[in-house]
Amino acid sequence: MPGVLITWSAVDPAPQPVIVPPHDAAGQRVEIDGESISIHEWRGSGPATLHVHHEDDEVWHVLEGELRFRFRDRTEVTPAGSTVFVPAGAPHTYESLPGARYLIILTPRLRRLIAELQSTPHATHADVYRRHASELLE
Repeated sequence: MPGVLITWSAVDPAPQPVIVPPHDAAGQRVEIDGESISIHEWRGSGPATLHVHHEDDEVWHVLEGELRFRFRDRTEVTPAGSTVFVPAGAPHTYESLPGARYLIILTPRLRRLIAELQSTPHATHADVYRRHASELLE
């Protein structure tokens, strides 16, 4: 049975609180885009290269499995139940290990950055990062 996608957008005519009931990988998937934050349930890895967001914080909460984060000075593996906060200006990248499912909490600018990166050739990514107050470091 396919999962149910729970979505909400700040453009809804009558903003209402969103409560997502407990669920698992086979159930619902979360996509919430507000005026100042976006919360998305994801699987899969981020960009393989170290990068920095100069003006935006980013947060991950691991629901299942593990994520591997690489920072400028260390690598950390974060198991289910872990929350990782990367403040603006902190170089990072991450990898989703097999079976991982997580929430990513980001600003609308970072949501737009990711969408643009997914739709443009890799050769243009440095410029895409710059347009979104971010930078590739490798």
